Amino acid sequence: MDRDRSMDTAVVGISARLPGVHGLDDWWSVLTSGQVRTKRFEPRELLDAGVPAGLLDDPEYVPVHGYLDHADEFDNTLFRMSARDAEMLDPQHRLMLQGAWAALEDAGTGFGAHRPVTAVFASSSGSGYLRRMLVNGELDPVVLEEALHGTEPDFVAGLIAYKLGLTGPAIAVQTACSSSLVGVHLACQALAAGDCDQAVVAGAGVAFPQAGYLRSPGGIQSRTGRCRPFDRESDGVVAGSGVVCVVLRRLSDVLDHGPEPYGVILGSAVNNDGAAKAGFYAPSAAAQEAVIRAALDAADVSAASLGYLEAHGTGTRIGDPIEWTAATAALHAGGAPPGSIALGALKANIGHLDAAAGLAALVKALFVLRNGVVPPIAGYTGPNPLLETAGSPLRIPTEAEPWRGPEPRRAGVSAFGIGGTNVHVVVEQASPAPLRQAVPDRRPRLVLLSAAEEGVLATAATRLAEHLATTEVDLADVSTTLATGRAALPERLAVVGRSIAEVADRLRAGAGAAGRVPQGGSSPVVFLFPGQGTQYPGMALAFAEVLPGFLGALQLCLIEFPADVRARVRAALLDRDSSAADLATTELAQPALFALGYTVASGLAELGVVPAAVLGHSLGEITAACVAGILDLPSAARFVVERGRIMQGCPPGAMLALGCDEARTRELLSAGGAHLDIAAVNGPDNCVVAGPAAAVAEFGSWLGDRVHTRRLATERAFHSALVDRAVPALAEAAGDLVPRPARVAFAANWVGEVLPPGSVVAAEDFVRQARRPVRFADGLGAVAAGYPGCVAVEAGPGRTLATMATALGTTAVPLSPHRGGTDGAEAVLAALGRLWAVGGNVDTGRLCVGGHRARLPTYPFAGRRWLAPEVVGASDAGTGSGKPPVPDDGPPDVPAVVSRLWTELLGSEAANDHADFFHLGGDSLLVVHLVRRLHRELGVTVSPQALLEGRTLGGQTAAVLASLGSERI
Repeated sequence: MDRDRSMDTAVVGISARLPGVHGLDDWWSVLTSGQVRTKRFEPRELLDAGVPAGLLDDPEYVPVHGYLDHADEFDNTLFRMSARDAEMLDPQHRLMLQGAWAALEDAGTGFGAHRPVTAVFASSSGSGYLRRMLVNGELDPVVLEEALHGTEPDFVAGLIAYKLGLTGPAIAVQTACSSSLVGVHLACQALAAGDCDQAVVAGAGVAFPQAGYLRSPGGIQSRTGRCRPFDRESDGVVAGSGVVCVVLRRLSDVLDHGPEPYGVILGSAVNNDGAAKAGFYAPSAAAQEAVIRAALDAADVSAASLGYLEAHGTGTRIGDPIEWTAATAALHAGGAPPGSIALGALKANIGHLDAAAGLAALVKALFVLRNGVVPPIAGYTGPNPLLETAGSPLRIPTEAEPWRGPEPRRAGVSAFGIGGTNVHVVVEQASPAPLRQAVPDRRPRLVLLSAAEEGVLATAATRLAEHLATTEVDLADVSTTLATGRAALPERLAVVGRSIAEVADRLRAGAGAAGRVPQGGSSPVVFLFPGQGTQYPGMALAFAEVLPGFLGALQLCLIEFPADVRARVRAALLDRDSSAADLATTELAQPALFALGYTVASGLAELGVVPAAVLGHSLGEITAACVAGILDLPSAARFVVERGRIMQGCPPGAMLALGCDEARTRELLSAGGAHLDIAAVNGPDNCVVAGPAAAVAEFGSWLGDRVHTRRLATERAFHSALVDRAVPALAEAAGDLVPRPARVAFAANWVGEVLPPGSVVAAEDFVRQARRPVRFADGLGAVAAGYPGCVAVEAGPGRTLATMATALGTTAVPLSPHRGGTDGAEAVLAALGRLWAVGGNVDTGRLCVGGHRARLPTYPFAGRRWLAPEVVGASDAGTGSGKPPVPDDGPPDVPAVVSRLWTELLGSEAANDHADFFHLGGDSLLVVHLVRRLHRELGVTVSPQALLEGRTLGGQTAAVLASLGSERI
């Protein structure tokens, strides 16, 4: 009968930092070749690590450890932690933060708006970091409290949940050597109970310092420095350092949604020896046997279906035979034939990782099942004479061998903790992911990368390019994974391509749109709507291919036009072969431009891009008013149709752009005797004059090379006296308009001002704006002043307004492709990528659709080595600096002192007086440290509240000066 798989749990993400290896592929090579990666230290290395010289001379001192490179380095910037917080955090906790981040990225479901409710089960070994602080001297009470929060195992699960924004249960699991595998058991229970939909299980065992050990006669540690599980030469355990994190989900939730899981957990069990053993530290064969039987029952499989057992295997002379006996009894009772189950013992390769050992063993077993290869027990010479091998289901592989067990491949994993908490997990290979039929797809795809720092972003781009060049992966999968499964960090890069090779080449070349999100968060977005002259046949096609819901929104707009206009507009927008001459007429150009601008704004809203303000140029002001909610769609559409028809009836004319400011334009008009009107003021060196064609031509000839000029592609002289005869008809058409309060800020270019949300515009203003000059420069300047750091998005054809905005100092993103370009969809997608890169709030999950989750390189953590001065024995314990107080040789330079203390406590210099203490990683606890340092160095008592309210460097300096002044009074 088939098993009920409703309770099965998939392992969907893995991250591991293990001794002597670089990544899991390297680790697997080490395992299959039977290598030992523990390290024997030289005396100088041990002295540099802080091992007392006298200890090295002790004959019982064994200078061996499973050494973890760079264990004290940490990317504090990524986790928004100040220098002081980073150095006070136990290296185990730092590495678990990074490991949890990487495992969630590997799973592809850890970040983004729609991630599952995620629990954390975290285990760490006792803190040698804290012990070193305490040994070095008495700690200030505030520093002691901070040290306890940064090093005690109780707090690490909550820290991971806080820093990664995980909202499920966050639980510390501490059962000594079995801790992290017990965490797996608890996580499976939480998933089954519905407490969470995803779980991170993290385990760390990182010694501080990483060095050898003083062996106790009769103890469990190896005299030779070699861990030999189940071996005739076994003499004890060797410690190692490592960090392992896995991500678990219900198997039913991951099928058909991503890459093949690493494996499946079928069942698990936990028990305790109780009092039925020789002593607290002694193992119990009966309890170990019972936990294996219980796990098999929970998994609903027989022992005969297993082909591998990853043992606890510490290499102790007595402990290993007890484990062998217990496993033999449980597996034999479950029907496993003699010699059918290969035995594994990871500690022979890398040492005992303490709280992380169970997770490391689980990952090894998953790799055995996935690859169908059983590694040897490293350095094995022959069986421990106390093993009862006759008839046992267990066998010890002496070299790498192909899988010989039943199918599907199944294995057991054991971990036993000092104190008697035993855990066993039964795992199975994952079913192969269903084959996806390859469908030729040359659509452009957006590939998004982000990082906390610019240099890290460059590294991430290089790593991704290398991965894409060497791994078979679908571009749609890459796009979807990065858009929905990764955190959106401040430094950003967006690359567009139609193939993996194209994207890889562009990543290597540094191509794409790079940007940075402002310190305060997303950039405010301003929509710019162009006027007549930018239109061209088929101008909506690229938007229709990229923007979600575009065609539906367009239909809702077109239905408001009369039937004859509707058909012409649709053809003009969606048919490249439609008549350009017809579209050049005002009666068609204006409704077509309105429909496109309105629909682009609707598509952007589907992506979460909501404007803080809108700004239109000439006709574009009608579009802007409709998007702002001032005009409803039906009345705006009718008015635009009438406006275009009425304008078509105006006398022919011409418009001329001048490369100078308004005052110079007026001087030139006066000097040239030209009877022309200023139609637009677009910037400090961009004005437009309009009038009769002959007068414009004559003025242009007179100008010569006095100023740069450009004749505009229009047959009418908009915003000039030639429009006067249209004003009465426009006023009649505007009679049907019923303006409503603006939902967003609206720039009224006929006066060059911004009307805030809630403002009401009179219907007659839409008549006046047709005759008055377009004061675009003033309008955009007012918008930029009201919304500092805004990004202007040109929501329509052409790039004219974006060019003007850029000239005025505003970051601008034109959405439209270049007229006549052959890859319009790619251009629109690239523009949206650039908008995201510079801080626009774009829902990339709606933009990067059609792919599955894929395994891609995880975050390339950067960072320096962090050691608290209390650990290294600094004279100024608790300050993070070790610097002496400022000498009393005159009035103190208060701004310089405050700035220096910021640098020492935050680990980064303040750029200016506007730098924000909390944006640089500070918090209320660090404010307390700052108060204490200020009192020590300046003799002033500043209230924490004053510094909290001050926030900026300038504000806190002022608070200190104020306190100094009040104390002197």
